[in-house]
Parts: sequence; C-alpha cells; structure tokens
Amino acid sequence: MANTRCPGCPSGVKGPGKYLCLTCWHALTPASRHALRRRGPGAMARLQDLYRQVANGVPLADIEVTP
Repeated sequence: MANTRCPGCPSGVKGPGKYLCLTCWHALTPASRHALRRRGPGAMARLQDLYRQVANGVPLADIEVTP
C-alpha cells in the first residue's frame, strides 16, 4: 500500500492504514484519538464522523468523535 494525502492538512502524508498524518493525529483531543483506536461495531461510523468533520472545516482540536 502506498502513502496517501492526509485529509486534515494540505501538505501531510499519511501512511498505509492510518487515518491522518502524525501531526494531525496529535492535534486531535485524547478522547477523539481513543475513540478512533477502538475496534469493533461502530468503528467505521467513527471514522466517517472524523472525515465528515474534517471536510466541514472543523478544527482538529475541536473534533469530537463519540465512542
């Protein structure tokens, strides 16, 4: 798998299997990062919630991903 552009910033590159580049990942709140690391039912919905908020221009520090 190849690296792809980070949806959270114009110049970032995220690695395979990552949601965001490291800079953007660490800009999220600890609660959001914890929710996104959870596996199982609801994982895809949490990821879609993250990407929807990013696309809507919500600052990374203000993104809330519900567990």
